[in-house]
Amino acid sequence: MPSASQIQINASRLQQRIQELAQIGKIGETGVCRLALSKEDREGVELVKSWMQEAGMEASIDPFANLIGVLKGSNPDAPILMLGSHVDSQPYGGRFDGAIGVLGAIEVVQTLVEEGITPECNIEVVAFCDEEGCRFNKGLFGVRGMTGKLEANELERTDKNGITRREALVQFGCDPADFESYVYQEGRIGAFLELHIEQGPVLESLDAPIGIVSGISGPLWLTVEMIGFAGHAGSVPMSMRQDALLGCAKIIVALNELVRQEPGAPTVGTVGSLSVFPDSRNIIPEKVSFTIDLRDIDLRRRNAVEAELLSVIENVSREHGLTYTIREDTNSEPRYCANWIKQSLHQEAALMGLTPPELMSGPFHDSLTMSYVCDYGMIFVRCLEGISHNPKEYASPEDITLGTELLYRTARRVATEKGGFQP
Repeated sequence: MPSASQIQINASRLQQRIQELAQIGKIGETGVCRLALSKEDREGVELVKSWMQEAGMEASIDPFANLIGVLKGSNPDAPILMLGSHVDSQPYGGRFDGAIGVLGAIEVVQTLVEEGITPECNIEVVAFCDEEGCRFNKGLFGVRGMTGKLEANELERTDKNGITRREALVQFGCDPADFESYVYQEGRIGAFLELHIEQGPVLESLDAPIGIVSGISGPLWLTVEMIGFAGHAGSVPMSMRQDALLGCAKIIVALNELVRQEPGAPTVGTVGSLSVFPDSRNIIPEKVSFTIDLRDIDLRRRNAVEAELLSVIENVSREHGLTYTIREDTNSEPRYCANWIKQSLHQEAALMGLTPPELMSGPFHDSLTMSYVCDYGMIFVRCLEGISHNPKEYASPEDITLGTELLYRTARRVATEKGGFQP
């Protein structure tokens, strides 16, 4: 474990910024709510922008509402090193998810500037817009926009208040008409590094303060709508009902059983949002809409579970006289971190006296999309009891410091060596 004198970043400055950002959209004592493209999100972005400028970067917001800070290197034509994460949150979120990746990256750049180190290439720090996806039911918007991977009709997606993403972007201060003039240059990004809390219990179980990510599970997001027939709860016999909520309940139970079929496998399935119509105590539910989140690092296993689940939906619908539609919101294959970046992380960690374990990521991150355009690597920071997407989310200052120090040393190594980006 490195001594305090070996830590080169300014840990107290980093912690102060984490706590200051947590005051924006604060809920309760420790929670935050900064939904993408909300006024709280904009306030947070403006604060982070001021810290980018304080660190010596030129900062601006692109048409997709990504905040980008640029530190010029000695060879501006070289592929850039990109660092970052996001500052939007879940509606019932914690202080550290995404935020430490952005603020840690700013600390990396500020330390380089204060040490008088000029990188060979430009370094860009990005706070990507709408990583979480909770407001418009599809995440990674900013990073997909930046890299030319948006899908049709994404701007027409609505939140629970009927506001479209297009309207929200305009309210935020961005003009979707500018999308067409934003051209992603293939090969411009040499590598992407992301610091993030683990959001799981593995590091804590290993008594390890930080870990090196091996890959990100592929998420499949579906929205299912089931339609039956409304009737009086007191007069329609059970055998004659077309109860959409009953059908939904059977599918939820089946999903839970399907993902548990292979003991020890990292397959996970979740129904996290559900709406019922007409939503009355004494009316048989006619329509139910619910989400399915299915993830696995093994794509063949995930596909097999999906096929079984679709069969369950068909059989349950037939049994209860229901009709249904399924909308695919997100479908990504697992993506693995670049071996040369993992090697660099391990080597720099060893110089710090650390031997971080490798572990996979169940949650997706902005790195998932970046993996399609450049090599990427991730550092995980231990979090208390693996709690995340919850105000009780917690990562200690000491662990965050170690993760940021490893990010700093690895970024310095990559950005200051000629030919630092390896195949």
